[in-house]
Amino acid sequence: MDNLILSLNIILPLFVLMAVGYLARRLKMLDDKTIRVMNNLVFRLFLPILLCKNIMDSTEGNISGGVFIFAGVGVVALYLLLFLIIPLIEKDNTKRGVMIQAIGRSNYALFGIPLVQSIFPGADTSIASLLVAITIPLYNVLSVIALEVYRGGKTDVGKIIKNIVTNPLIIGSIIGIILLKTKLPLAPFITTSIGNLAQIASPLALFMLGAFFEFSKVGHNARQLTICVIGKLVISPLIFLSLAVWLGFRGPELASLMVVFGAPTAVNSFTMAQQMGGDEELAGQQVVFSSALSTITVFLFVFAAKSFNLF
Repeated sequence: MDNLILSLNIILPLFVLMAVGYLARRLKMLDDKTIRVMNNLVFRLFLPILLCKNIMDSTEGNISGGVFIFAGVGVVALYLLLFLIIPLIEKDNTKRGVMIQAIGRSNYALFGIPLVQSIFPGADTSIASLLVAITIPLYNVLSVIALEVYRGGKTDVGKIIKNIVTNPLIIGSIIGIILLKTKLPLAPFITTSIGNLAQIASPLALFMLGAFFEFSKVGHNARQLTICVIGKLVISPLIFLSLAVWLGFRGPELASLMVVFGAPTAVNSFTMAQQMGGDEELAGQQVVFSSALSTITVFLFVFAAKSFNLF
């Protein structure tokens, strides 16, 4: 019972933040333009500062290289499996790339990092921030390839590289690593300001994620949406978390891997599908339904991990 209550106390605050964001939009306190602007602000300012702070405050000795290898190899392996499986169950090319991205790409920064911090309040959860340097580039490259292959276009390697090196999350992570390695002393007012701005990131990110929700009709995408949601929230995390537990990952490392493979589909996957000729309706529905249902699946994973003393 204690683990059940603890798990609820971890997940419910995240759900409440998203629910309040959703209600704010329904009550017309936010319009579409404001939501786009605020999501952009979270992505380009607050989250990079949060990543930078988490990394610069981390203890290097507590970080194992094994978790980086597992995350990187796991993400690539997942995409390769999807490239083999999705074409067998879906004939429409505009949906194939979207489905591969929907299952393979997690909302790691917006959902995952706040979750890991909630599971381990006050602990060193810098590994969750450092994994951004591995996961974000892989998500970007593999998702672009998936969408380009089924659009019939030619992959622009230069554009992919440019998008990676100019990604605000990558830049924030790199600055954090530089500050961590150089031990550069910062004036107290700077560290205090960084801390204050970083505290805004997680609650605002979840609030805006809820505001993004728009439960449109599923219609003819019901089969594809069901496959994507189950693949993203159940099958993928079950496979990779089982392997991670078998290999000995525990605590913040295991929780970080849980969100790499079990967090809802990334919000910007909708924009990417829209810009690259994918089925934008399916992409948007996947973001909404995976985000909503993840509060249930992630709760179950956290409860199980707490019950078996894995977290």
